[in-house]
Amino acid sequence: MKIEPASTAVLLIDLQEAFCSPDGSMARQGRNIASSELAARACDQMAAAARSAGITVIWTRYCLRPDYRDGGWYTRELRPNIKANDSLRSDKADSELWGELTVAATDIVIDKPRMSSFYATPLEAVLRGEGITTLFIGGVTTSMCVETSVRDASQRDYRTYVVTDACADWAQERHQPSLDAMAFGFAHMTDLAQFTRAAQAASVTHISKP
Repeated sequence: MKIEPASTAVLLIDLQEAFCSPDGSMARQGRNIASSELAARACDQMAAAARSAGITVIWTRYCLRPDYRDGGWYTRELRPNIKANDSLRSDKADSELWGELTVAATDIVIDKPRMSSFYATPLEAVLRGEGITTLFIGGVTTSMCVETSVRDASQRDYRTYVVTDACADWAQERHQPSLDAMAFGFAHMTDLAQFTRAAQAASVTHISKP
């Protein structure tokens, strides 16, 4: 696996207080967020390795208007508990990136109103503007926002990699089948160690260039 920093980005999905913090809205609803915390820390390591190699780092936040008018039928019918628990409101700390992450001034943060990182966001404009053709993706949750974003990235012809140990779901019975589905038709599978080695190799090349 060889990385070309200039055409590569790391896309880290929804590592927010809501999903990763013991004080976040998902933990308050009884979700087991232990795996999300681990994935978030792995994503933080991905981001650090990427920056060292000159790779673009992009974080997303799933955040909605305080009145949830941009939440669609998902928040009205499928998951009304999101609104009932004041989850993911753009004016609340719940929607902020988890406080234990290191987000650099050079990183890009993109807000989204749906599970896909591409829908109704400037993500594709950013990627095209930066000349990005390859994405390494991690985040939460595997079967929802990660898989939706991976499918959309693949269908737009981005060379897509999923960093499996930098992803998490609340239930293993959704996590592994989701990885299997993405591996079958939408992305290459890799892990944090492989990504880090490839980024370090790319970093040597990046630093040696004039």
